[in-house]
Amino acid sequence: MDILRIILLILHFVGLAMLFGGFLVQQKAIAGGKGTVLPIMWRGALTQIVTGVLLVATIQIGDLSDVNNVKIAVKLLIAIIITVLVFVYRKKDPAPSWALWTTGVLTFANIVIAVAWR
Repeated sequence: MDILRIILLILHFVGLAMLFGGFLVQQKAIAGGKGTVLPIMWRGALTQIVTGVLLVATIQIGDLSDVNNVKIAVKLLIAIIITVLVFVYRKKDPAPSWALWTTGVLTFANIVIAVAWR
């Protein structure tokens, strides 16, 4: 079960890189009002949701450690908001700057919650 958890954690990080990296690549375009939701951001958001849910399930089923359910609920809510934003604006060219900035800020907030909240 621990090997599965490690694989899911790595895939979760890959999804994070896809989502946040796509946002960072867009900085110049967002500043110019021509930012778009890249396809990699959509895939990253989906990867984050799926691997996050499976990761928590694996930890709880395998009784590998205690899970802070409030933290997980907050992270899931943020991930759902990110996924909805990316889904809604993925075909809009250009996407509203506020939507892209919200996606980036919420992604960063999820990173901070994951690392700082025990």
